[in-house]
Amino acid sequence: MDVILLERVEKLGAIGDVVKVKDGFARNYLLPNKKALRANEANRKVFEANRARIESDNASRRSDAEKEAGTFKDAQITLIRQASNTGQLYGSVAVRDLVEALVADGHKVTKSQVVLDRPIKSIGLYEVKVALHPEVSVTVKVNVARSPEEAEMQAQGVDIMAQVFEEGRDQGGFTEDYDPNAEPGATAEAQDDEQAQG
Repeated sequence: MDVILLERVEKLGAIGDVVKVKDGFARNYLLPNKKALRANEANRKVFEANRARIESDNASRRSDAEKEAGTFKDAQITLIRQASNTGQLYGSVAVRDLVEALVADGHKVTKSQVVLDRPIKSIGLYEVKVALHPEVSVTVKVNVARSPEEAEMQAQGVDIMAQVFEEGRDQGGFTEDYDPNAEPGATAEAQDDEQAQG
């Protein structure tokens, strides 16, 4: 289906572009969200008649978004979540969690503005894009940790998981004694028995 874009749509085009899209995308997303019109003669005339107003509305929304983007300078949110020893979260951090944290931080954000490619499922530092306007987006640093102390260490650049494994190695928790003469698959007790018999 050919449509006339009423606003810039990422990976499609700018205001006024006539683009060919799949019917479902047009019917389910572009048309109901007033991002496009069907490309027929009547709609072309309507668009051309209103082009100046549409472009000025877009410019004013963009300038509002740019002002809002200023409040996001160095924006960072910390989320404390329960996680396993390997850093895998019990559950995941979804868009809703990020929106709640940003709103609590004083930012005006809706779920549709947060661009999260896939849910966050392990502790660490992440960069999440927030699209305030089709032409204005900001990046928010998200720090997911098990405790405020871990969050503070991660913010300073410490790799928490690497540190946990280092501590485990120092305590001997993750390593086994290695016997170069052992039969493959034999346990240490079985070898002791053989040596006692032999």
